[in-house]
Amino acid sequence: MTLATPLSPARVRLALLALAVGGFGIGCTEFVVLGLLPNIAHDLLPTLSTDAANAKAGLLASAYALGVVVGAPTIAAFAARFPRKQLLVVLAAAFTFFTILSAVLPSFELVLGARFLAGLPHGAYFGIAALVAADLMGPGKRGAGVAFVLVGLTIANVVGVPLITFLGQATSWRVSYLAVAGVFALTLVMLLCFLPLQAGNPAATMKRELAAFGRAQVWLALLTGAVGFGGFFAVYTYVAPLTTNVAHLPAAVVPFSLVALGVGMTTGNLFGGWFADRGVVRAIFVFFGVFAASLIELIVTSHWPVGLFIGVFLVGFATSGLSPAIQTRLMDVAGDSQTLGAAANHSALNIGNSLGASLGGLVIAAGFGYVAPVWVGLGLWVPGILLFSASVILQHKRGGTIDGSHRSPIVPLNAE
Repeated sequence: MTLATPLSPARVRLALLALAVGGFGIGCTEFVVLGLLPNIAHDLLPTLSTDAANAKAGLLASAYALGVVVGAPTIAAFAARFPRKQLLVVLAAAFTFFTILSAVLPSFELVLGARFLAGLPHGAYFGIAALVAADLMGPGKRGAGVAFVLVGLTIANVVGVPLITFLGQATSWRVSYLAVAGVFALTLVMLLCFLPLQAGNPAATMKRELAAFGRAQVWLALLTGAVGFGGFFAVYTYVAPLTTNVAHLPAAVVPFSLVALGVGMTTGNLFGGWFADRGVVRAIFVFFGVFAASLIELIVTSHWPVGLFIGVFLVGFATSGLSPAIQTRLMDVAGDSQTLGAAANHSALNIGNSLGASLGGLVIAAGFGYVAPVWVGLGLWVPGILLFSASVILQHKRGGTIDGSHRSPIVPLNAE
């Protein structure tokens, strides 16, 4: 559903900025718990030992991820027919409210519930914002529009999470979540002021949106994202011990490792959006290749500080380059289920988050060392690239274009 009237370039930039600020807030609310985990555990679980409290507090990250997995397809399928501006405003208001609840509720169990609720709007926001941004950018620039929305998420890893973590350490973890709620409140105001009215699809129904899950190409794209990004999260989750135990750098250097990864993510995201507009399939294959090369580089050189920083930068660059390309691919293959296709990608990424972090933890617990999660990432790369190759082969056999410039034909699950 395209915009009814053209907008001035300045209005388009402000509208895109509003969408990106929401992405920035989502990046902060999703990842700030990692830096403040000991603070939260000490405050909410004082009767447990330090190790037990930290382990249990880790459920807060899992609860948010579960909310994303549940909320993305459910909200997107239900809300596809509603006007997009109003829907994004409601989602921003929900983020604000549930993040405030996370900050003020008194017990661990209540905060855990609030984190689940805070995750529900995540995928729907990104999915609907990606569709709006694609329309704002105009024909031939869908990838760039998707990337612009996601750039807020990547910048959050470079600037927002470190700053809000520092704020929480200096004051209270509750103050950090109130600060994140402030970002969402700002997003709400900016959306109201700058986002143009854009109709939803009045013909959309939950049944029609959910029909996307009956298409083989949608499942192949989702699995490609989940498995491929599982490799990224296997590395991302254990950057700190890579820095201290493998490169033998002091703990004070860990934030700089995360910044290097975040800068790679921001750069890769913007370049990936540009590249996707010139051929989605080619972009995915190229960034998968860069991802494999970056993992090999990290395995070989992570014990040297320079090798570590180059490796984590390239891992961030490659995976964030994949993100707008895979999301655009889902929009291509989802047919009439555009809202669900754009949103479901974030469910897949959060499944990848859990998969990569869990497998990385297993190999560390088995005594294989802190480089082992990078090998896990390389191992997950293999089924990721094979799944996407299968998608392209199937599409080619059905007579569809494979350069990513046109929407591919819909392939039912029972296709021969």
